[in-house]
Amino acid sequence: MPIFRKGTEIDIKYIAELEEKIFSDAWTEKSVQDTFEQKQAFITVAEDEGEIVGYCIIYYVMDEAEIARVATCETVRRKGIGKGLLQYTCDCCREKQIERLMLDVRESNEGAIAFYKKHGFQTDGIRKHFYEMPKENAVLMSMPLV
Repeated sequence: MPIFRKGTEIDIKYIAELEEKIFSDAWTEKSVQDTFEQKQAFITVAEDEGEIVGYCIIYYVMDEAEIARVATCETVRRKGIGKGLLQYTCDCCREKQIERLMLDVRESNEGAIAFYKKHGFQTDGIRKHFYEMPKENAVLMSMPLV
């Protein structure tokens, strides 16, 4: 049974390893560490049988937050981990009086877009040529948390 919790410094190495496996533009361990140390950021993780299987990195200012990175291991996809991680992350945001959660997603990532819409996000617009490796538009999405 997975558990969802706030990330700790020990998790940074494992998050960076997942970044390498999942993303073409992976964050380095130093990038994850630097984010972890910021006052206006936090990380949530999904842990299953002692292993980090998902994470969400959030930046926030006042009553708005942005998901900077979110991912789950391929082996646990479509098993409720992403949903649980998103719900836990939203709860953490509400604790900080965050009222709106935003994100961007690759235009070609239809599965992620459908997932976000199913969980309350709406499309706000397109940011042209936002992503590199490969070059691609970003779909901007948000949802209210109140």
